Amino acid sequence: MEHPPSPISRVRRTVRQAHLWLGLGIGALFALLGLTGSMLVFYTGIDAVLHPAISQVEAAPPPALDAPAWDRALATGRARWRDPAGKWTLEITGDGGTIPARYYPMPGHHADRMMVWFSADGARIVRAEPWGGYLMSWIYQLHMQLLAGDIGHQIVGWSGIAMLVLLITGLVAWWPRASWQKAFAFKRGAPPIRRLRDLHKLMGLWSLAALIVLVATGVFLALPAVTQALLSPAAVPASRSAGGASSSITVATALTSAQRALPDGRIVFVDIPTASEEPIRVRAQVPGDPHRRFPGSYVFVDQHSGRVLAVHDVRRAGTGSLIVSWIRPLHDGSVGGLPGRILAMLIGLAPAFLFATGLRRWRHRRAARRASL
Repeated sequence: MEHPPSPISRVRRTVRQAHLWLGLGIGALFALLGLTGSMLVFYTGIDAVLHPAISQVEAAPPPALDAPAWDRALATGRARWRDPAGKWTLEITGDGGTIPARYYPMPGHHADRMMVWFSADGARIVRAEPWGGYLMSWIYQLHMQLLAGDIGHQIVGWSGIAMLVLLITGLVAWWPRASWQKAFAFKRGAPPIRRLRDLHKLMGLWSLAALIVLVATGVFLALPAVTQALLSPAAVPASRSAGGASSSITVATALTSAQRALPDGRIVFVDIPTASEEPIRVRAQVPGDPHRRFPGSYVFVDQHSGRVLAVHDVRRAGTGSLIVSWIRPLHDGSVGGLPGRILAMLIGLAPAFLFATGLRRWRHRRAARRASL
């Protein structure tokens, strides 16, 4: 007489089914996001290799904050793009060579931005391409929003939550009831379908913790409203320059003012506004901020007087802001330096492997069931 399955067995069977159908439903998307994410870990370096004109610029020491190169680059860009409503962002890499910049014909519309690289002295444009119009930026958009704008952001974010469930159900389905040694084993002499199962199992276990971190941080990046609701980071000040003045300070003046306001900060971006009442915004990395390229501290400088209007120091902005500052560097692996980025790149390959092995095993078992009928 057969005994009915125990409640635990029924739960495990349900979890396995959930894992199977989630894998079949979103596995291909998970693989796509993983592969594109792997490529983006080193996307600036790959992009430079693909565009030799950037690397062929004569090597020169990075310009100082008070150097004329910043204002010369701005003037060169404005001579090329004459839209008075256009907004400019200059990047201070500290590496020398070209000066990367972004030009927004319509402020706030990231999809319309032009990526520009100036010569080291700011006197000429080395390269200019629309965002999304060259390979690495296209891959970036595919990864972040599936080339579908705001709707794509929502799809990526909410499907990321389903991916977390997929990972957790995989762990529950694997959890051993008896021998842990057997649960971690790989049977070399077993039939191919069993070896495939072991490969899927071991890859999932090896990459599980890192995948959970990458997926969870990806959800926060794709769904900023959810991030705001859960973590409540401090709002960045909304400062305004004094109106009525006709002249503006130089970019170099704004940079030196910002440096005085955050003397231990490393300046990485400066946003030059369009409207006369908007301040110049300078972005900086302070000690303890884990992201080198996109840190969370800002200095707002009056574009007419050079007076510092407000400082947003992530170290003093509360726990929520501190947690948010870790999301991007955990997602791209930069928190661990070069080893961390290499690990993030390798982990990004795991979803494709898991999807391929899981799909092949499912098809093999389905074919075996049909053959037995």
